Amino acid sequence: MRYRVLLLAAASLTAFSATAQAQTATPPADDTAVEQIVVTGSRVARSRLDTISPVDVVDSKALTRQGTPELAQALANLAPSIDFPRPAVTDGTDSVRPATLRGLAPDQTLVLLNGRRAHTSALVNINGSIGRGSAPFDLNTIPTAALSSVEILREGAAAQYGSDAIAGVINLRLREASSGGGASASYGVYNTKVKTTRDPDGRKANDGPVYSASVWQGFSLPNDGFLTLTGEYSYRNPTNRADLDPRVTPNKVTGIFGDPQVETKTIYANFGLSLNDAWKLYGLAGYQNRKGESAAFPRLADNANNYVSVYPNGYVPKITTDIDDYNLAFGAKGEVAGFTVDAGVNYGNNKVAYGTINSLNASLGPTSPTRFKDGSMQYGQWVANLDFTRPLELFNFAKPSTLAFGVEYRDESYKIRAGENASWANGGNGKGAGAQGFPGFRPSNEVDVSRNATSLYADLDNQITDKFAVDLAVRYEDYSDFGSTTTGKIAARYDLTDSFAIRGAYSSGFRAPALQQQYFTTTSINIIGGAAVDVGTFPATSATAAVLGAKPLEPEKSKNYSFGAVFRKGPFELTVDAYQIDIDNRIVLSENIQGSATGTATQRAIYTLLQPFGVTTARFFINGVDTRTKGVDVVGRYRLETDQAGRFDFTLAANFNDTKVQRVPTTSTLSSLPVPPALFSRVNVAIFEEGTPDKKFVASSDWSKGPFSATLKGAYYGSVLVPNSNQALDYRTGAKSVWDLEGRYAFAQNVTWAVGVNNLFDTYPNKAPAAVNTTGVTAFSSFSPFGFNGRFLYTRLAYNW
Repeated sequence: MRYRVLLLAAASLTAFSATAQAQTATPPADDTAVEQIVVTGSRVARSRLDTISPVDVVDSKALTRQGTPELAQALANLAPSIDFPRPAVTDGTDSVRPATLRGLAPDQTLVLLNGRRAHTSALVNINGSIGRGSAPFDLNTIPTAALSSVEILREGAAAQYGSDAIAGVINLRLREASSGGGASASYGVYNTKVKTTRDPDGRKANDGPVYSASVWQGFSLPNDGFLTLTGEYSYRNPTNRADLDPRVTPNKVTGIFGDPQVETKTIYANFGLSLNDAWKLYGLAGYQNRKGESAAFPRLADNANNYVSVYPNGYVPKITTDIDDYNLAFGAKGEVAGFTVDAGVNYGNNKVAYGTINSLNASLGPTSPTRFKDGSMQYGQWVANLDFTRPLELFNFAKPSTLAFGVEYRDESYKIRAGENASWANGGNGKGAGAQGFPGFRPSNEVDVSRNATSLYADLDNQITDKFAVDLAVRYEDYSDFGSTTTGKIAARYDLTDSFAIRGAYSSGFRAPALQQQYFTTTSINIIGGAAVDVGTFPATSATAAVLGAKPLEPEKSKNYSFGAVFRKGPFELTVDAYQIDIDNRIVLSENIQGSATGTATQRAIYTLLQPFGVTTARFFINGVDTRTKGVDVVGRYRLETDQAGRFDFTLAANFNDTKVQRVPTTSTLSSLPVPPALFSRVNVAIFEEGTPDKKFVASSDWSKGPFSATLKGAYYGSVLVPNSNQALDYRTGAKSVWDLEGRYAFAQNVTWAVGVNNLFDTYPNKAPAAVNTTGVTAFSSFSPFGFNGRFLYTRLAYNW
């Protein structure tokens, strides 16, 4: 199956060639796809193919004509530069799954909502998933039905937008409708055969049914204003792709490994209102509640932390998340003394409340509760902007230059609240303390911190000649907690002919350490040698981390280089963009630094350092990883409308990406030990370098004729490495192709019925070897870029008015 994408590419190119010779072909009746206007990456709106920097535009039809209600998955299905793995058995990350751009960390991509900085999740990814140590924006908090388009700027843009825009920028643009509306309802279920290492013959699975429904309506406001309301609901049942457990006789599935159960309720409003000929108001409001339930590793009946009187057959603890996410924005835009002035403020808040069910605090004995409230994390952000824009006549340029400058003030806050006493308490009987699966936050873990940042920025967009454009940007930012930084960018484009242009850019960038990375802390109790000891994640500024050599976190710094070309001729278009991203001082979560009173000389030294704090094992966030990422993005498209066969839209896109780690962190304290422990191990180096595909192809063909339409889409993923602490047990997910097919029929122009299948050929990543999967739970790797659930069948009914 690995060659099916290449076959589709060949078929598409054959169609290109044949069509070029066809005498009956006519230009597309609707050429709006070519003239999509882009507002991301520059202060001047340009059509998609005229931009100075590379920008992908994904419209609402492409997002909603899929079998998933998740925005992150929908984008990953369409954009080869985006990777969206589906981790399992990783605590809260199961419900807040991070996406990556160009193989970099999830929090190195800035997300905008209607052009304004959006807030990140309160969750910190601390387990062994892609994006470990990051606290990124949660794309799935935005309903696809509320969007008109998504713009993906594939270039560094910290000088234009501030911190985090190292890999690029994703701008989510909400629908602006003053009339009309639409509703849709869909149902899907997995229909697959699960073949695992210990069960090569496989078992049939018909599970994970997904229900979703959405509705949007546009309302007219005075003076050509609009108000667009959107509501969306989805319910995803869990899946299970675990292997047989070799610890029980006969072997059987005892664990749960797959998608978590998730119920999502979302509502959004977007509005614009003209006050007069010069001024208008705008704003948005959104709220989402998402309840998730994911599995931890199973505890068998004879587990030391089980009581057979409570769970005679053992148990699988379930970790629950109750997430509340808010977005509010309000502003005014108008003309003052020749300047276009835009003043706005936006607020975002994300709260993750944890719980554990089907569990025990074994240290409390058989009377322990089985349900726990484990505490919460909360992140809030206020952003105020004042922007000024005006045209300038400079040096007899072909067109007036556009000068933009402004100021931004941002206030952030982060809180951790302790869980109920039973969720973390140690009953003192020598058994595991805290809720099994996810021990609650303790009072000593509580945090309530904030900071602010002020930015000054300027941007000068110059159309020097009809063929040559240059954009210059500079930004100064000052943070209350670590100081200031200045970044700059220069981007240029030269149109050699009406059909061919070259473009390139250089920029410096940065990413400020997130409050979540600076202050996240959690502690669990392990029984070591019959004694209860604390094992924890500590802030870099804590005394515990400081004794190991930790220092306050500093911002990451980057240099971005890009060079590309744009070609268009009639209905054919092709963009090729090469890039290099050098990042210094990346922030990572360290390995567990473990001490022992009776271990090696190094372990005894660590034990001596940590003993005053009552812990034997500690980890913390630290700067010090340098990386270089190189790659090429290619996007080709051909549109064709024929009298006999209907309209076709072919797309073939690819991303080639390679990351190398050039430096790993150290501390003077640990480096002085007899055998210095690794702060960033070979496993995590390998995840940085080979944890996402080094190549990804996306090929699609859209066809429509009369009331019928269909989409065939294929994705080819390069093989991903799955590293283990024992290098001999490393394995790969394998290079795989995944195909999706959807057919649609329109009734009376207003009602459309769709039937589709994702993963048509029931493709899975390579199986986890038995030596790696000793419990039978992790039958496949969570690093798989297309998941591990198999074939998904769905149907959708949509009505537009």
